[in-house]
Amino acid sequence: MGRLSPAFVEWLMGLPAGHVTDVPGLSRSAQLKALGNGVVPQQATAALRFLVPAALPARTAA
Repeated sequence: MGRLSPAFVEWLMGLPAGHVTDVPGLSRSAQLKALGNGVVPQQATAALRFLVPAALPARTAA
């Protein structure tokens, strides 16, 4: 049975290589925990694209 690689999770999330895995002193389990609690950047971008316009008041043409 294989083990989940933090570098693979980093890649799946679209993060730069070493974003979490190159942090000194961070164990494998701590790396996976940090990655598991993170937000996929592409999801955050999509949320902002949809939520920000909805939160701003509508502008009327002058």
